[in-house]
Amino acid sequence: MPRWTVAYDAGRPEGRSCGHADQAEATAGEPPAEARATAASPARGPSDGGPAPAAGCDRCLAAGQSWVHLRICLTCGSVGCCDSSRGQHAWSHAVRTGHPLARSAEAGEEWAWCYEDELFLVPATAPGRARDA
Repeated sequence: MPRWTVAYDAGRPEGRSCGHADQAEATAGEPPAEARATAASPARGPSDGGPAPAAGCDRCLAAGQSWVHLRICLTCGSVGCCDSSRGQHAWSHAVRTGHPLARSAEAGEEWAWCYEDELFLVPATAPGRARDA
């Protein structure tokens, strides 16, 4: 049984399905502690004037850029910035590696995104939240 399942309407009212939800290697639980600490930090990158976080979007940090939110690849655990961030490094990681699934690294958020199918996913254990529930 996959750890993630398509969310109700998945952001797509026509009810599409995801053929990748069972490919996730990372758990549907909390993101790694370093990603949670970075996501919850008021300084989301070096351009905010604060110290650079210990973990975050490595490509943004290397370029001296900030990010909006972080995403964690559910295949390899790579941390990248979201599509609202200037670098869109989580998306570029998905394209470059063929790893289609990434989850939010934001504290309190429990959802994932399939870049290939363009669908929102929720933990399979969340009753009443899945499309098939």
